[in-house]
Amino acid sequence: PDWGTLIFNYGRREVSNFLISNALFWLEKYHLDGLRVDAVASMLYLDYGRGAGEWVPNQFGGHENLEAVEFLRRLNERVYHEHPDVMMIAEESTAWPAVSRPTYLGGLGFGFKWNLGWMHDTLHYFSREPIHRSHHQNDLTFGLLYAFTENFILPLSHDEVVHGKRSLLDKMPGDAWQKFANLRMLLCLQYALPGKKLLFMGSELGQGQEWSSSQSLDWHLLSVHYHRGIQRLVRDLNHLYVAEPSLHEVDFDWKGFEWVDFHDWEKSIISFLRKGKRPGDEVLCVFNFTPVPCHGYRLGVSAPGYYREVFNSDSAHYEGGNVGNAGGLHSGDAASHGRPWSLSLNLPPLGCVLLKRQG
Repeated sequence: PDWGTLIFNYGRREVSNFLISNALFWLEKYHLDGLRVDAVASMLYLDYGRGAGEWVPNQFGGHENLEAVEFLRRLNERVYHEHPDVMMIAEESTAWPAVSRPTYLGGLGFGFKWNLGWMHDTLHYFSREPIHRSHHQNDLTFGLLYAFTENFILPLSHDEVVHGKRSLLDKMPGDAWQKFANLRMLLCLQYALPGKKLLFMGSELGQGQEWSSSQSLDWHLLSVHYHRGIQRLVRDLNHLYVAEPSLHEVDFDWKGFEWVDFHDWEKSIISFLRKGKRPGDEVLCVFNFTPVPCHGYRLGVSAPGYYREVFNSDSAHYEGGNVGNAGGLHSGDAASHGRPWSLSLNLPPLGCVLLKRQG
């Protein structure tokens, strides 16, 4: 009812076979990298978008669509059997368990699930004026409570830049400089957190207007230095993501992530470690969500040595203010955050720094 469309009868074998054949057709004939199944919740629940008396319970008296569940499992089993290297992605908006778990473990068999909760919370946080962000830090941290229950993708998708929702850039508060700084920081946060990444076209150059299917992207914006800075940032984040195993190796297990400090809500600063498979392979990620530079910010580290600044969203290369740590700094022996050594960091306004211990 929400979209004025009919619903497939997944209990009819010829219907489910047609749909599975359709999926295989796109993969075999057009060589797609994967398929996203839209609005999976509308398939899973008999009462989705319906009031009392407008739906019929299943044979056990519940509201789960058992035929749709069986269809999704068959679909994923067949697709992964024929094309084991593709992605099967569920856009599922409820707490249905094991969406991205194998069918032999009772899951639906998808490879990935969109993390819609992260997307909504994060964009809601970034749309706030920085002066109010200290009271809403849980919007940034809550997602880590469930981040490893599924194989999540962090989507900044087409749904968020159409139909009056405004572009990512236009969602950001402040003047032009602050809008671009906020967008750079949002993209850095997406790349630094556990989960695979999805960035919809136009956002990689900071397009100001909403996306439209009737026209091309606003490539002419790259003649403006701020937009070129966004494009360079996304390019360099992609290279960094590939080069640093800790940013992608352990995305779906808590062993790949560790908070350093998420309590500093008064300054709107968070810090965490991303960890690779090899012992000691770590990247320290520090975010300052206010427009005020923070000099001499003490942060605990677990090992002494020189920490190289491998990324800074405020770099002049990205049209930022170039506040940072001169390429890196040595740790001191002052304990902090329950760790025996610490760094005295310069944190850029509305920016992030990523550091990696050398040696």
